[in-house]
This record gives sequence, C-alpha cells and structure tokens, in this order.
Amino acid sequence: MSAAPHPTPPPVEAAPAPPGVAPAPRVPGLPRAVWATVAALYVVLFPYHPGLRSPNELCRLWQTRALVEDGTLEINRALRDYGPVGDLSVMDGRYYPSKAPLLSFAAVPVYAGLRAVGGGHRYAVPEVPLVFFSRLFLTVLPTLGLLWGVRRFLRAFLSPVVADGVTVTYALGSLAFSYSLLFMSHQTTAVLLFAGFYALWRLSRGEWRERGYVVAGACAGATVAAEYTGALGVLGLVLYAVLTVLGTPEPWPERLKKLGRATGLAVLGALPFIVALGLYHQATFGHPLETGYKHLNDAAYQPWHLGGFLGIRTPDPRAFTLSFFSPLRGLFTLSPFLLLALPGLGLLKRLGRTSPEGRALFWMSVATLAGYTYFTSSFTYDSWGWTTGPRHLTGLVPFLLLPAGLVLERLRGAGRPVLSGIAAMLCAVSVLVTGLATFVNYIPDDVSTPVLALARPLLLDGYHPPNLLAFLGLPTALAGAVLFAALAGVAAYVFGTLGRDAAGRAVSPAAWAAGLATLAVLASAQALFTRNDQADMNAVRFLESVWLQPPGRSATPFWPRAGS
Repeated sequence: MSAAPHPTPPPVEAAPAPPGVAPAPRVPGLPRAVWATVAALYVVLFPYHPGLRSPNELCRLWQTRALVEDGTLEINRALRDYGPVGDLSVMDGRYYPSKAPLLSFAAVPVYAGLRAVGGGHRYAVPEVPLVFFSRLFLTVLPTLGLLWGVRRFLRAFLSPVVADGVTVTYALGSLAFSYSLLFMSHQTTAVLLFAGFYALWRLSRGEWRERGYVVAGACAGATVAAEYTGALGVLGLVLYAVLTVLGTPEPWPERLKKLGRATGLAVLGALPFIVALGLYHQATFGHPLETGYKHLNDAAYQPWHLGGFLGIRTPDPRAFTLSFFSPLRGLFTLSPFLLLALPGLGLLKRLGRTSPEGRALFWMSVATLAGYTYFTSSFTYDSWGWTTGPRHLTGLVPFLLLPAGLVLERLRGAGRPVLSGIAAMLCAVSVLVTGLATFVNYIPDDVSTPVLALARPLLLDGYHPPNLLAFLGLPTALAGAVLFAALAGVAAYVFGTLGRDAAGRAVSPAAWAAGLATLAVLASAQALFTRNDQADMNAVRFLESVWLQPPGRSATPFWPRAGS
C-alpha cells in the first residue's frame, strides 16, 4: 500500500545534513525523571474508599467474581456473599451490571490469579486488593502504554519538547489520570480508541501492512464492548480511515478496491467482540440489541436512559454549559489546556490544505469533537454522579492533543512570550487542578468546586490520598507530602519547559508575568465559585468518615488475614 504524503517536518527538527557534514544534535524531550514521576503517581496512588461501595467499579467486579466462582453471568450470589452494590439491572429476578461487559470479563484472569495466591477458596480475595490489581492491570498499565503511543504520534508533528510536554499534561492534567485510577470503562474507551487510531495512522503512512486494519477493527469492536457510547469515537475512526484510503493519489478504482479490503479486514477484527456482545445481551436481557439500561434495578434512574439512543436526545444548553464550564466538573475548568485545541483546529485545518494526512486528521478531530459535544449536551447532566469531570468525554481528550500542541508550537516559534506564558500555565494548572481532584476522585455532585471546597480541606485535615506507600508502612502524612510534591514538581517543570522559546532559552520575565497572572485569574475564579457552605462541609465530613487511610486511626490493611 502506498504511503500518503507526509506533513511538513516538525519545526525544530533539523533537516538531513549534507554528506561530510555532521548532523545537528537531536533535540531532547523531557528527562526520564519526569516520566518516572508520572509512572510512579499512576502506580502508587489508590483513591478508593470501601465505605462508598463504588457502584460503577464493584458491579463489574462482582460479575468477575461470579464468572470465576460460579461460572455464571448473574451476580445474585455475589451480592449475598460480598455485599450489595449499585448500577445493577434485573431480568426475571437475576441481577447483572448495567454496564457493557468487557471489563468484567477482562478482570477474570486477574481475579483468578489473586484467588490462587490467596488460597483458592471463595473468600480468598478481599475487596481492596481486588480493586487495586484490577485497576493496575486493566486501567493503569494500558494508559501508561497509551502515553507511549501519544508521544510517538505527537512527535511526528511537534518538536520533542512540546510533544513530551503535551503528553505529560495529558497524563496528569486530564481525565486520563482520573479514570485510569478507577475501574471504570471511560479511560479503557480512550485507550482502545487511540489504539485503533494509531493503527490507522501507521497504515496511512505505509508503515504497517494492510492486515493492520484487523487491529483497528478489533480496537473498535472492543471499544463498544467496553462502553456503548464509545461508538461515537468509532465513527470518527471510520471517517479517518475512509479519508486516508480515498485520499491517496492512485486511480479511483484502486482506491475503492483498497477501501473494500480495508473494510473487510476491519470488520473481521471487530466481529468477535460484536458477536460476543450480542450473545451476552441475548443471555442476560433476552435480545442481542437489548442492553442493561432498559432493565435498571433502580426505577429512579430509568428515565435518564429512555428516548433516543441510550438516553441521548436533543441538545440542552444547560448540559452543554455545565459539561464544559461547570466550576465543579467542566472539561475546560479541570483541564484548561484543552482550550488551546479550539484555535488549534484552525492550524490543523491549515495543515490539511497541503497534506492529505492533515486533512484527514482535521476532519476526524472535528467529527469526534462534534459527536461527543452532541452527546454530552443531549444526555441528562445530573446522571453523572460522584465523578471527577465529565466522565463520558474521556474518550474525546486524546484527539484534542495535537491541535493543542500545534498552538503551543506556534507560540514558541513566533517569539510571543506573553502568549507562551499563558499557554504554558494552562498546562501547569491542568496538572495541579486535575491532579488534586484525582487525589480524591469521588467528587460529590453538590460540592461547589473540587479543589478548594473538597481536596484542600481534606488535605489540611490530614486526609491524604490513599496510596501504596502508606500500605507499605510510610506515615500517611509523609506519603501524602511526597505525592503532592511529585505532582507540583511535574506541574512546575511543564511550565518551565513549555514557557521557553523555540531556541530553548529560559522563560522570559514577560512569560513569567503572563503565566503568574493566568494562575492568579484561574485561582480567583475557583475561589469565587467556592461556597464553603453546609453542602461543602458535609461532603468533607462524609468523605473523612469513610477515608481508607485516615490520620490518627488504624487504616484498613491492604490484604487482611482471614478472620481478622
């Protein structure tokens, strides 16, 4: 398969040197210490509180227990043996998770292994290690792998410093961080969508053989099996695939023939997941296209999922505004660096005027943004529960990174220190705000702001994020201080790196002034919306009452001994 024309090279990459002339040194990205800190935060942090009975996570894991222990899809016995959970559907007296089933099945080998280690009996695996290792193997490690793919993709269009800076900001300053540390399907969807896109991107460049479409199709099928609304992102991938195949300079009959082969291979990859999903629906709810959302156990939630497609109806201005700009969980409030993606789409469109690859990337990005915007604007906002940010937009975020990076690159290369300082601080603030919110990661929906109204008073009261260091014996205050210092250090390094100009000179006084002014404005806005009222105080007190590693009290052991 012939490769599509490549875009213009990254701005600071040197052209090949003439014969006999030493090549210019390769511009380095971020140091390994930064990447190690990111990985450590992912692995060590464990925001979980058994007293909350996290429904989105436990309903899946109870089905995992049922699959291993009882060989059944229903979780009736698991509910009796391990305690009640929420987010359930009921059919003829049998209870199932209301969620798409991929994660429940994916956790089976994890649970089976833990069960063998624990002695092989029915109660061998306590709840805390089950949640920790299920997250580690199925949401944390896949996201760390995703970061490698994101970094490699961005480096094809951006300088190494900007590509790395955007990747680190995505890692700690976006919903990727929050939902990698929860056993939910939202970041799984993002991982699968980007993996499918990455396969298509390498295929479009002629770097993979044509059978790579099987990989892309498998990722698309797995996406829908993980989260039904992931189909919105799959549509963007389909558009990208069509544009890259039809955008080649070959005769039209050859292009159409390649499109047919690509479609067939992609369907072949997706088919096992789609068939398995249909069989699951047939076995649990009586029809291949019948999901658990039509049989919710809690009748109060049923109206949210009726009408349209899984409850997606016509747009509502309130849902749109709160999803993107709410002081509590707005996408741009928690991750203000994503605002750079809006003007960045214009730069991506300009790239598309001279590059078929850029054109396909532009239209895919626009279509994905439009699809997710329509969804979040048309679904009941109040149904999102105790979440960090607008959780259903997690799959969108990776596709906004290149446009945001193009803006950062343009500002650095244009010698605009004020705008560079503002943009760099948006990245640093994203790391701080989303990171601190993720330290809690169960945000009550009646709190005014996630950081000043919730995370800050919890930290001041000594309630540091549960973490592996404390389980290993480090005092909770010291462990929490280490984690906070790591997060703040990465945020400062991101600003110091992205605030430099294209020549790598230190952040100028103008950039520092603009960055600090931006920080002051964003902090003031959060302070303005923080009420510190009874609802805020009640939320703090409630979370303190269920905190996994509370100060001054014996914490729940990681793996309690039988009978303890």
